[in-house]
Amino acid sequence: MWSLIIAILLNSVWCRTVHTAALIDDCPTLDNGDSLSQTQLLDRLTHGCRYDRLERPLTYTQDGSRLPVDVYMRAYIYFMQNLEAHDLQFKIFALLQMRYLDPRLNFRHVSPKRLQPILGEQQLRDSLWMPHIFLANERDSSILGTSEKDILTSISPDGTVIVSTRIKATLYCWLNLKKFPFDEQHCSTVLESWMYNTSELVLHWEQKRPITYDPELHLTEFLLKQSWSNETVINADLSDLRHGAFAGNYSSLSFTVHLTRVVGFYLMDYFLPSMLIVAISWVSFWLQADQAPPRITLGTSTLLTFITLASAQGKTLPKVSYIKVSEVWFLGCTIFIFGSMVEFAFVNSIWRRKHNVPIKKLNSKHILKSTLSPHLLRRRSHARSRSFSGSGRPMDTSSLGGNLPFNNYLTVNLPIQTIPEGQVLVRPAVPSRRPSLHMLSSTNRKLDVTFVESALNTAPTSGSAASVGSATSVPSIDVPDISVFNNNTAEEIDHKEEIANNGWTTLTPQEIAIWIDRRARFMFPLAFLVFNMFFWTFVYCI
Repeated sequence: MWSLIIAILLNSVWCRTVHTAALIDDCPTLDNGDSLSQTQLLDRLTHGCRYDRLERPLTYTQDGSRLPVDVYMRAYIYFMQNLEAHDLQFKIFALLQMRYLDPRLNFRHVSPKRLQPILGEQQLRDSLWMPHIFLANERDSSILGTSEKDILTSISPDGTVIVSTRIKATLYCWLNLKKFPFDEQHCSTVLESWMYNTSELVLHWEQKRPITYDPELHLTEFLLKQSWSNETVINADLSDLRHGAFAGNYSSLSFTVHLTRVVGFYLMDYFLPSMLIVAISWVSFWLQADQAPPRITLGTSTLLTFITLASAQGKTLPKVSYIKVSEVWFLGCTIFIFGSMVEFAFVNSIWRRKHNVPIKKLNSKHILKSTLSPHLLRRRSHARSRSFSGSGRPMDTSSLGGNLPFNNYLTVNLPIQTIPEGQVLVRPAVPSRRPSLHMLSSTNRKLDVTFVESALNTAPTSGSAASVGSATSVPSIDVPDISVFNNNTAEEIDHKEEIANNGWTTLTPQEIAIWIDRRARFMFPLAFLVFNMFFWTFVYCI
């Protein structure tokens, strides 16, 4: 029994010894490393008995605690595409280089005569442990290359690994378009550790020139003002799953470019044409107010042209909730063009009025006040003239017959005049009660006066025949000088007389329309100049 147990133990020990010997024989030696080729040396350094590519390099302090791996980054930007405002993104073509120390790849003591680093491409990179670093704000990225990917791997004698990769990345950039197209943008490129937190891996920028740009780098729409780099730590929890389901602090690197938009294109293709379109709309002020077809055509064509210009420019921008500077300009120019059309509608309605407008004084205030409320002023003046006329001339209601409406006709009874034969009939001039009436009638103002002629009996009385006492006498012809005025016409006459007595004057609607057009020729350009002063002051000074 005991002999069987002893035999089993000896057999197990022998098997372990054989397996250990086999492993030792399977692990290649590093002796005489100077005689080995680079491929042979790398195969022995990265053999499974010595190197595990799934495990990060381990370094310890003097007290035995593990230290994180320090990874140093450098970026070389050789091409940058313009910002795409509608997609809030930009593209970069860059060379990313990372450097870290892996003591397991130190071959200085194995091959002391080998002083140059070992170089390789993607195949060498795939055989080594690599820190997993990703672009946190990328939309799309890829490694450039034709037949093979452009990856350069270098291993120095002390175990320093440098990996350089040419990449193309499309990155998000949250644009601030409040001052578009006079905006300045800050777009960042963010690099973060994907797998290892700060207790395992820490990212750093190189001390000397971490970010460099190609001297031939040129942007068509922007100017690269400056750039800066930053190192920070990202705190990831369950609400931020960009690092998977692992919570912790992760090292992060970023570099930001400050871009200023070049406004030459927008000045020549948007602002100057819009200024000319607004100025063209003012040509209607030099056309007569009754020329409706050309003024309407000019106003609508300029408005539609400007809307087309602004909509073509706005199609390249995202639909944001705030107001942009370009929209302020569009709204201001639209108001000026629309205002010229409203001015035409106003003066055209005044031109078609049939009544003259009483003006107290020939200045802008009284002309506009009388023009905007002509009926109110006319009613007030008519009320004053009726009260004045009613107190001086009482009407005889008995002559109206009772069937006619009151105060519609004025009956005047004049004596009969006998005209001898051969005498020329000359109507005697009726002296005017108010000299101002002749002054108003001399200005070619049309008065609605109705003359009513009535024939009286021509049979002479005996008293009149005896008084003549001659065969040459002829029957007398009664020529009454009778004028029946309409009540509205009488009020118009009294109204004009009162205006003349009080120092007022009257303007025809055509004269007022021409006066408004003349003022608009100066007021609209002056207001547009003030608008431009405030607009460009806000753009460049605020």
